[in-house]
Amino acid sequence: MAAGEASINSTNAEFGGTGEAEAVVGVSKKERAPLLTQRKLFRSLSGRDISSTSSEENNDSGRTLGTFEGVFAPVCLSQFSALLFLRVGFIIGNLGLLASCGSLSLAYMILLFTILSVCAISTNGAVEGGGAYYMISRTLGPEFGGAIGALFFFANIFSSALYTTGCVEGLVDNFGESGKIAHFLREGRWYSFAYGSAVNVFNMLVCLVGAGLFAKLTVAILAIVLFCTLSVILSFPINDFFIPVPIPAANPLVNDSYTLYGNYTGFSALTLKENLGLPSEPYRDYTTCSGDDYETCSIVTFALTFGVLFSGVTGIMAGANMSGELKEPGRSIPFGTLMATLFTFLTYLLLFVLTASTSTRFLLCNNYIFMMGVNIWKPFVTVGIVTATLSASLSNIIGSSRVLAALVKDNIYGKMTRFIGLMSCGSNPVGAVVVSAILVEGVLLIGGLNTIAKFTSIFFLLSYLATNLACLGLEWASAPNFRPTFRYFSWWTTLLGIIGNGAMMFVISPSVAGICVIMLLVLVIILHLQSPSEHHQWGSISQALIFHQVRKYLLLLDSRKDHVKFWRPQMLLMVNNPRSACPLIDFTNDLKKSGLYVLGHVKVGNYNEGERDPAAEDYPKWMALVDHLKVKAFVEVTVGRTVREGLHHLVRVSGLGAMKPNTILFGFRDNTPSQDFFTRESSPFNVSNYQATSPTSASPSLLASGSPGSVITPEEYIGMIADVLNLGKNVCLCRHFHQMDKAAILRKDNRQKFYIDVWPVDFFNPDESNIFGTTSLFLMQLATILNMVSSWRKRTMLRVFLCVSSRDADPEAQKKQVKHMLHELRINATIVPVPWDHVVTNIAQGQSDSQSEAEADTDYLSHLNNGYINGVNGLVSGQSVDTAVTFLYLPRPPPTPAHYARYLELLTQITNGLRPTVMVHGISAVTTTNL
Repeated sequence: MAAGEASINSTNAEFGGTGEAEAVVGVSKKERAPLLTQRKLFRSLSGRDISSTSSEENNDSGRTLGTFEGVFAPVCLSQFSALLFLRVGFIIGNLGLLASCGSLSLAYMILLFTILSVCAISTNGAVEGGGAYYMISRTLGPEFGGAIGALFFFANIFSSALYTTGCVEGLVDNFGESGKIAHFLREGRWYSFAYGSAVNVFNMLVCLVGAGLFAKLTVAILAIVLFCTLSVILSFPINDFFIPVPIPAANPLVNDSYTLYGNYTGFSALTLKENLGLPSEPYRDYTTCSGDDYETCSIVTFALTFGVLFSGVTGIMAGANMSGELKEPGRSIPFGTLMATLFTFLTYLLLFVLTASTSTRFLLCNNYIFMMGVNIWKPFVTVGIVTATLSASLSNIIGSSRVLAALVKDNIYGKMTRFIGLMSCGSNPVGAVVVSAILVEGVLLIGGLNTIAKFTSIFFLLSYLATNLACLGLEWASAPNFRPTFRYFSWWTTLLGIIGNGAMMFVISPSVAGICVIMLLVLVIILHLQSPSEHHQWGSISQALIFHQVRKYLLLLDSRKDHVKFWRPQMLLMVNNPRSACPLIDFTNDLKKSGLYVLGHVKVGNYNEGERDPAAEDYPKWMALVDHLKVKAFVEVTVGRTVREGLHHLVRVSGLGAMKPNTILFGFRDNTPSQDFFTRESSPFNVSNYQATSPTSASPSLLASGSPGSVITPEEYIGMIADVLNLGKNVCLCRHFHQMDKAAILRKDNRQKFYIDVWPVDFFNPDESNIFGTTSLFLMQLATILNMVSSWRKRTMLRVFLCVSSRDADPEAQKKQVKHMLHELRINATIVPVPWDHVVTNIAQGQSDSQSEAEADTDYLSHLNNGYINGVNGLVSGQSVDTAVTFLYLPRPPPTPAHYARYLELLTQITNGLRPTVMVHGISAVTTTNL
């Protein structure tokens, strides 16, 4: 139906007139994206040279890394890091062999669940640069992905600073003034900062050269670390004899009553038995320092030890971070990550067994670098520590730069990061590398790395949790396009990954975990409010999950189980020209009471086979209108040979299942000039005001006036109302809403009280009118619903007008009945008796003036003369000085089309000059007094 607020004309009017479909920038991009993807796929399948395509379509020129150097080596080094040489003794000494192996297995099991999710997502489509951020953002949407990406970026920055500091400490401890190997490095806070800066500059230079140098250097470092690790492993069987290992001078927990040496016994059953279970007695003197850990003077608990173990092996995303440089990310990420994880797990298990079989618990608890004392050549351990921490810091800084580059490319944070993208060299994000290095330098300068270490671990865990959540969402959504080639996962592995990572966050630190979750939610909210519209083209798993669940619930929503107690208005508002119907569209949004709200429009024309659907061209414009007006409505646009035919389509097929419109609203057909609320300066619906906050959602050209079309005749208009009633739907006719100034009515500083008026009498048949009938109760229900809206409730009151006449038997009794009815219906309204003898008299006069009784039978409106109608109009308007909205009883249309014109004329006269008016006719019960 094309009945707009002020005019029923222009049934085929569009928002923008001829050729504006091509001007929809958002639509053209949306249509162009899949075409580019299909073109790229066709070229690859047909054997054409993809390198000849534009850089926008193909960025594969920078992909040079294979599985070993791009994934296996970085993941191995990230999981070894400082844990391999510095924390094995700490873990075995405080937990024992069995608990250590169990903890290691648990940690790797949690990581394995996350790796399986990463493998599934990475094999479900083309993976671009950004690693975990790219996977999460393209699955969970830009808000969640952007928030996780920012936290993951800073986690890599802090982690790089931490490992840089570890590298410097390894150098200073062995080559400093009190070093074990050489004594040429000066010590002190600023010297350590200078050494850290040098390491950071070295990392930056490697990253600036490119991923190729990083890969080569990573492979070289891995070879060195593996060689040093092999020397440690071989040292255990070679040194199969007793060796006293000195306790570090930095250990304050050992006082003079203890020997300053711990024992390396070689392979011994007694030593293995001692280290098998949890410690049975204290091995330290607590008089010097109130704690167990001699480095931090803190009490050692299982949670602390497990946290140290878990935090040291969480570098599983090091390979995924290089996704933009991998030749085959879909193959390299799963295979390389799984193989690296298996390799490091077996290496740790072997070291755990060898350590527990050869070193006393006293030595393990009081000398965390005991490996140096038993190694065949001590510098091997030093080289291993320095190179492992150096590679970890390098891996984190290049990973952070790739995540930052992806955030900048996607314009997630807008102007804040846009300048970073201006600096690039081919596929190498130079700007992101420089910014990452500067931030690492800032963290080194600020210090306090022990404080932020927990934040770093939890940031990583949050990103792993989000990766599992993304995979779980894809699996539960049952989307046909989610068919990864990696199949060794299921919904329960992803769920266990979520639980495991979430639990580990709170094991490490409940307070820090809570802070990090709050930070994540704040970022999600900010990005949700400011995210550009082009990000929604990525697709979001939320839409797939919502569809999946809504379909289930719609099937459960059975119309046969409907009950009047739970009735709610389901509105279908027929709109012709939305520019002139803005106030009515906004008003209906308040009237729906959390029910279904559909905007319907009919394009008059014929749909010829082979042509593009003309309704589809208009649909994006209507969605822009919904965004502009900020209403919670669906849109239905159809094509019909006439407006009446299109109305039948919409009334029958709008909605789904039991959620279908039960009330149809029309604008009124009169000669009021059409107004353009998109261009009126005083209008709250002005387009320029809207564009100031959301410039990408619409453009002025889209909202230009449409060309006029055919005029709907009174017979067709009233015929449509009769059709709707015959189809079992309630009807509302809305008039004068172009005059509604909702902002003035609901303004907080306005002390004037406005009223919502209800006239429950059928003015066309007052003698037969039933104030307790279906339509009268429907009137009161709609008025009450409007008054229940918080903004309206504060500024308006409900009034029910009771027309009383001297001919009535007992007006007071009638008033009491209405008052009792309102009380039973829990409607808080004021009853206003209105004498109308002077109006009713005109009806009798009209009847006496009629030519004959036969004529009256032929035209059931013949008894209504202009005097009576004008009297009713004056009665209503006289009571409407402070009225915001008036609800009137809409009589049923006459049975014969010959009287439609007279019926419309009477409706027009009775509502002339009134405030915004809704004429209502109900056909079903909508309220009850029963509980």
